[in-house]
Amino acid sequence: MLKPIKLGELDLSNRFAMAPLTRQRAAAGLVTTLLHAEYYAQRATAGLIISEASQISPRGMGYPNTPGIYSQKQVEGWKLVTEAVHAREGKIFCQLWHVGRHSHPLLQEDGGLPVAPSAVAEVGHVTTLKGKMDPVVPHPLSKTEIEQIIADYSKAARNAIDAGFDGVEIHGANGYLIEQFLNDNSNLRTDEYGGSIANKIRFALEVTAAVVREIGPDKVGIRLSPSGTNFGVRNSDPVATFTQLIERLNTFNLAYIHLIEPFAHLIEGLPQYLPKPTSYFRPMIQTVLISGAGYTFATADEAIKNGDADMIAFGRDFISNPDLVYRYERQKPLNAYDTETFYGGDSRGYTDYPFYGRSNQL
Repeated sequence: MLKPIKLGELDLSNRFAMAPLTRQRAAAGLVTTLLHAEYYAQRATAGLIISEASQISPRGMGYPNTPGIYSQKQVEGWKLVTEAVHAREGKIFCQLWHVGRHSHPLLQEDGGLPVAPSAVAEVGHVTTLKGKMDPVVPHPLSKTEIEQIIADYSKAARNAIDAGFDGVEIHGANGYLIEQFLNDNSNLRTDEYGGSIANKIRFALEVTAAVVREIGPDKVGIRLSPSGTNFGVRNSDPVATFTQLIERLNTFNLAYIHLIEPFAHLIEGLPQYLPKPTSYFRPMIQTVLISGAGYTFATADEAIKNGDADMIAFGRDFISNPDLVYRYERQKPLNAYDTETFYGGDSRGYTDYPFYGRSNQL
């Protein structure tokens, strides 16, 4: 895990990735602040930081107080973060996000419906400033609207580079818009974006192509969850779907592909889903492979040693251990994380976790 690795044109000092972690602490205008800069700078010893998911447009928002990457004020706010991370010789990518149907009129600027491939409501609840709400039936996207969203991804990628990010990660996982196109029960379209696997993966590929054209392939990664079931998405043939998608993604020469491992209880009774997608898709992936979800230091070492992955993403452990790499290197115990402070709030549970043997000050 401490061995250097090349990611696109970047030389990373180790194989730790800080996973994208929604923390819901954006200020007015959904702008990041000096508090965010301190948080990310504390964790700059990760080989790569992937920022919290940042919506590419107002309509892409699905939770309160999540930062955007579509306005100039947001670009200026993110500059505080990237400058702080780079001052500590860290590397950071911005995760580009559109939640699709996982939103609510209370989260939309115009009070309108969230958008999706098809008019199918998701399963579960949506978090708003007024608490948990039942999902609504989304507005099915027209071809013109799809084209606009693809343009929004491209513009957000350019904004990220202007804000000082080293690259971007396209969020294609966790039941959000791109994954809604990939799955049968959320994509009922009969046009070129639905039906066959080739059609269902079209949106993901067109987004990737637009972002690559804008900033270059060496600055682009994509996150996928081949065994993902978030918010009720289901795929009748996920192995074939993601095989075709990954084969096509290989043609872009991306900086990396980031796969999420499933938790066993979430795919129980769903035999079509792979329990270990990272090891299954490893032989197909022709770039750096980041794997995340549920790793310990021991299982991370094993995955790197046997070639299943090139880097490992840690999430909750990076929340509570800003010096996670130091603790790995010196075999020190980890701070426990406080789930009550994961979402929203101030510096408590955000920048006040102690470094080993010293304060949390930079």
